[in-house]
Amino acid sequence: MKLFSIMKDGGGESTVTGYWLIEWKLLFSIVLLEFGNGSREAYHSHAFNCFSWVISGKLKEQHLGGSFNYILPSFMPFMTYRDTFHKVSSEGTTWVLSFRGPWSKYWKEYLPKEDKFLKLSSGRKVESI
Repeated sequence: MKLFSIMKDGGGESTVTGYWLIEWKLLFSIVLLEFGNGSREAYHSHAFNCFSWVISGKLKEQHLGGSFNYILPSFMPFMTYRDTFHKVSSEGTTWVLSFRGPWSKYWKEYLPKEDKFLKLSSGRKVESI
């Protein structure tokens, strides 16, 4: 369990910094996310379901396969599910408040430049290629 921590969300190459109020992977997490401009070149699923609000800025969510949508500030949260396989880019700096549910053991990542899928576990440990 982590309390009041700051670190990259999505690995060392990520453009997202997380400011965690709490991260208790067995139950839930509450995190304020600061998306820097752009995105790293990887699509990913999630180890958790979550609902989030864009507080300021603009995100572009691109799904593996090509479809995309923009996520803007709103009083209504947007949902991200464990099976959501996407890449999220920020246009400038975007702030997001996120409430995450319990973590599953694994999630996936796709690296288009290498045309490779990875299976990841806690700590971004590669489980299989």
